[in-house]
Amino acid sequence: MLTPRSAAVPASAVMPAAPPRPYAAAFRGLIALSAATGLVIECVYGNVLVVLSFFTVWSNMLVAVALGWGAVRAWTRRPPLPALWTGGVLLCITVVGLVFHLVLDNEASEFDQAAEIARLTGAKAVANQLLHTVTPIGTALDFLLLTLPGALRWRHAAQWLALPGLYLTFALTRGALLSPGAPTRYTYPFLDVGALGYAAVLTNAVVLGAAFYALGLAIVGLDRVRPAPRRPGNRISSQRARGLK
Repeated sequence: MLTPRSAAVPASAVMPAAPPRPYAAAFRGLIALSAATGLVIECVYGNVLVVLSFFTVWSNMLVAVALGWGAVRAWTRRPPLPALWTGGVLLCITVVGLVFHLVLDNEASEFDQAAEIARLTGAKAVANQLLHTVTPIGTALDFLLLTLPGALRWRHAAQWLALPGLYLTFALTRGALLSPGAPTRYTYPFLDVGALGYAAVLTNAVVLGAAFYALGLAIVGLDRVRPAPRRPGNRISSQRARGLK
């Protein structure tokens, strides 16, 4: 005799569905829109193939996708994105903001481009602020104020090095394939093999890689000690829930 199959029990009958989080969804949507707006402006006013060659653009594309997706999931009560992904996005966009303000837009830096940056006007100036300031700050605030702590692992800091490693390979390969007179042959002055040579560029890459790793460890450490943000409504979700909530 066959045993009758029991009817599937909806999850809502076992546990009430989490309420939508409109404030988190709205904030993430705004940050994703900030990144997307900056990217569109850069593509409209520049050569798309050149624009897509910058690590800043790669990172802002990741923010637009991750926070846009996170906004939808917060509104529709779906589980958060994996912390490995969102932490990697946070690391990349944080490096973008730090390198821009401490290295490129810094008159005391060896790779100073402050004069060129100051000449930006109109939509290009707006895009510059969105990509290098607004989006990094917004992503950091989302991490600090809208996510639950305890999801990141120490091993993530090493795993996050995959993207900058991929970008370094892309940037050096692209520069080697372009003719020496091509504009923006090397997207950043510290990766300019023509001016610095491979030994100096690889030294810069090692230093930046160490900085990526150290910052990744700092993000994981902060995630382990920061207090959980206060949340209205029910508290069914675990304090150690992963990723963007």
